[in-house]
Amino acid sequence: MSNQSSAKRATFSGRLGYVLTTAGSAVGLGNIWRFPYLAAKYGGGIFLLVYLILVLTFGYTLIISETAIGRMTRKSPISAFAHFGKGAGYRFGGWINAVIPMIIGPYYCVIGGWVVRYLAGYIGGGVQALAGDNFFSEFIANGVSVEGWFLVFAICTVVVIFFGVQKGVEKVSRVMMPALVVLAIVVAIYSVTRPGALAGVKYFLIPDMKHFSWMTVVSALGQMFYSLSCAMGILITYGSYMEKDVSIEKSTSEVELFDTGIAILAGLMIIPAVFAFSGDSAADNLQAGPSLMFITMPKIFGSMGLGTAIGIAFFLLVFFAALTSAVSLAETCASTFEDELHMSRKMATLIVTVLYIGLGTLSSLGFNVLSGVTILGMDFLDFFDFLSNSIMMPIAAITTCILVLRSVTIDGITAEVTLGGAPFKRKKIYTFILKYLSILFLAVILGSSVLNVLGVIHM
Repeated sequence: MSNQSSAKRATFSGRLGYVLTTAGSAVGLGNIWRFPYLAAKYGGGIFLLVYLILVLTFGYTLIISETAIGRMTRKSPISAFAHFGKGAGYRFGGWINAVIPMIIGPYYCVIGGWVVRYLAGYIGGGVQALAGDNFFSEFIANGVSVEGWFLVFAICTVVVIFFGVQKGVEKVSRVMMPALVVLAIVVAIYSVTRPGALAGVKYFLIPDMKHFSWMTVVSALGQMFYSLSCAMGILITYGSYMEKDVSIEKSTSEVELFDTGIAILAGLMIIPAVFAFSGDSAADNLQAGPSLMFITMPKIFGSMGLGTAIGIAFFLLVFFAALTSAVSLAETCASTFEDELHMSRKMATLIVTVLYIGLGTLSSLGFNVLSGVTILGMDFLDFFDFLSNSIMMPIAAITTCILVLRSVTIDGITAEVTLGGAPFKRKKIYTFILKYLSILFLAVILGSSVLNVLGVIHM
């Protein structure tokens, strides 16, 4: 299959290719550190239960909508929205979905560079050095080092999209996603079998209503939204690569299973390990947030007998997760340039590379050379993250829901999903969520994200 052209759009080879690639997009850094962190903070087992319910209802609705729009129009977000109307609302909806991955992708590659640095460190036998109190802070304070590792990861990303859909994006996902699952299972088994780890397993898997609060729902809602790659233009783009004989609902169910399974494995990798190796400080260590992956876990690996081997396995699977997600973001950008500016794949990849290096450099140097420059009190990486995740993504998802309700129609989505006699078993759930709850849920995500940044609530 050739790359996208005016004659024929590139496609995935089949359902497996679509599922592994879309799951690769969904399974990213958020699953590895954010899910265990939020699960630990907001009730363990009860958070997991709420999260699963939301994935099977609200998450399902968003995935079905975006995938069906993509396959229906055979276009990336801007042209997909324009397919249904030419007014300002359609242009806004298309552009905001298209711009989001252009903002997220560069700073995501910066964090991917951190992952590569740690992986290289463990391969080099530096388990104790990586566990040092000041290793991470000294690393990100070194502009040359951070920029160098960022470029390594960014180059890996753009090389994949240069080769197109089947030969690049799909091929990488077919290799990395099964490898990621195997590594996650190995690390999780090691983690849960450590002395003292059982307490962490029970806390994570067994629901306890006394730990339930409104913030459990809000946090699970936000995590589900980000974890499934919704409102980034990715699912519309990947849907446009899906063949007409592939079942959208079956594929969506498999993506849900894959994404949720990895999130649960991540919880089993991290939460029991923290309980086993942190003793009385387990509760505090689980609240570490982003530093959980780069500070807390290396300290735990440093105290393990097989710390080097487990550290390599852990950061290798994190690298696979980060790269497959970064590729999906870059592919969405490239597809937009191809569709809207009629570029070749080679030229689109070049533009993505320039964009990533430009914005990514701001993020990588924001902790050192440019540390004195802030926007709303945030460094560049935090600002890009806040702008894209907290503001733009909920708004983009709202525009998609409105598009379906007013223009595509539920009947139009149904016709696309059931093409060729394919099933739509959760149609009643889809219809109810889309009509009555989706925009409300998204408004809650938007409002809670903004209030969290303003310090009114704490997530």
